[in-house]
Amino acid sequence: MAQIAVPAGKPVTGKAGAQLRGKRRLFWPLLAPALALYVVFLVVPTIATAVLSFSSWAGAGDTPDFNGFAQYREMFASDAFRYSFFNTLLYIVVGGVGTFLLAFLFTMVLRDMRGGKLIRAILFFPNIVAPVALGMFLGFVLVYRPGKQGLINFVLEGIGLNGVKFLQPENVTYAVIVALIWASSGFYITILMAAVDRIPPYLYEDAEIAGASPWQKFRNITLPLTWDVVGVAGVLWTINAMKIFELVFVLAGPGTYSPPIHAWTLGIYVFDRSFGTQGTPAYGAACACAVMMIALVSVFVVLLRRLMRRDAIQY
Repeated sequence: MAQIAVPAGKPVTGKAGAQLRGKRRLFWPLLAPALALYVVFLVVPTIATAVLSFSSWAGAGDTPDFNGFAQYREMFASDAFRYSFFNTLLYIVVGGVGTFLLAFLFTMVLRDMRGGKLIRAILFFPNIVAPVALGMFLGFVLVYRPGKQGLINFVLEGIGLNGVKFLQPENVTYAVIVALIWASSGFYITILMAAVDRIPPYLYEDAEIAGASPWQKFRNITLPLTWDVVGVAGVLWTINAMKIFELVFVLAGPGTYSPPIHAWTLGIYVFDRSFGTQGTPAYGAACACAVMMIALVSVFVVLLRRLMRRDAIQY
């Protein structure tokens, strides 16, 4: 349907003007409920967290004692925070690179494979399993117990190799990274394949006639035409990796309180300062770490958006 151009500054009259005024009257009534929920459940808690990060507070019944940057100085000086920060960076960077390499590989293979949709559904399955259940399953698979080994160590010993203590505090981070790559790749494969399905088939047919290899087709057709989707997927990964908690807690935790600090993430640091300690909670320290998480994810998202910025390709 053709749209009628209206000169700038000239009021719209008649039926079109009535429709426009009706839309304007409905704007705030429709927006206000969502905006109110956003402010109450996101904006206000975020501001409160930032304010409380400058205080020492033990929770209900205690009055916050504002002490400036004392919580931040104590946090940066603690080994627990350093381990948490480093492990979280490993999950974001190493886990992200591994996940997207695997997702790109499957994208190249599944595009021309018969039954690709079925395989895509199978690869997506680990994402619908609760992280706690996934952690319990991986705990049975990775456990080191002479005489009653988990599946992986049973196979290693069966081929003449020594068992590996995957779930030791110094090793569990790398075991979780591999588990995350395996569990998360299906989600990103689904996203990337949905973008690939939009690409006109004739582009691949022309490349096939020209003798392009699968890698050349991926580099010159698939990747440029899905670049915007890859950028969004990278942001999603960064946010999700920043919040990793359950999988590490189940695999590295002793069952009560918190895992050893060598395996901590920033999420576990916040939990420990809030609920995991056997003494008085330190909500001020937990809020300080939460502020660092917000700052870190903001930095990564801004960097990703700048690195992934390209002119849109029309096809």
